[in-house]
Amino acid sequence: MFMRRFLTAATAAVLAWGGLSAAAQAQTGDPSFNLVNRSNRTIYEAYASPASDSNWGQDRLGQNVIPAGRSFVVRLPQGDCIYDVRVVYERAGGPAEERRNINLCNLTELAFDGSRAQAQQQGGQRPQQQQQRPQQAGPTGNPSFNLVNQGRATVMEVYASPTTDQNWGPDRLGADTVAPGAVYPVRLPEGPCMYDIRFVYDSGQPQERRNVNLCEITNVTVPLQ
Repeated sequence: MFMRRFLTAATAAVLAWGGLSAAAQAQTGDPSFNLVNRSNRTIYEAYASPASDSNWGQDRLGQNVIPAGRSFVVRLPQGDCIYDVRVVYERAGGPAEERRNINLCNLTELAFDGSRAQAQQQGGQRPQQQQQRPQQAGPTGNPSFNLVNQGRATVMEVYASPTTDQNWGPDRLGADTVAPGAVYPVRLPEGPCMYDIRFVYDSGQPQERRNVNLCEITNVTVPLQ
């Protein structure tokens, strides 16, 4: 009788361990997400780091900000899904709002409305680190281009960021869309020429092209070939 109980307990332990292992394996994927500002203030900083990390890491917005009612695509590396996310309103030292232990692989957007924003305190558990932006390299010039839609689907979002940037940045269309047959001028600041570009169609299907020298291109035609 004792032996049967022992075997039953051992079997249960093995099954439980297997379940935990499977659950652990399931917590990996693509944690990238769309950060939505539903507050009435501007978000000046955004941090996202694995929940197991003791530091917030770099500001994921870089030189960008998220005005009230706008959104920003935060690109994160494939791997951990469980993240802590922190946004800072107003300018440096402004009130902050946090979300802890979020499975970012299970969502496409994360909204902050400012309802839980609190004044920042010195000596918090996750001290902010000053962002170290990579040095710009490669050709420079005017990377602006005309988006030419020769497809049958409407382009709903356009993202363009230097290849040295870890984030896609803001939607370059704003509230606009690009219908089939239409041309839309995408204005980018003078500087680096090498860009990653991403288009999202009305079906939700994205298309990307990496390491494009936009200074040598006048028109970018979609759908991308």
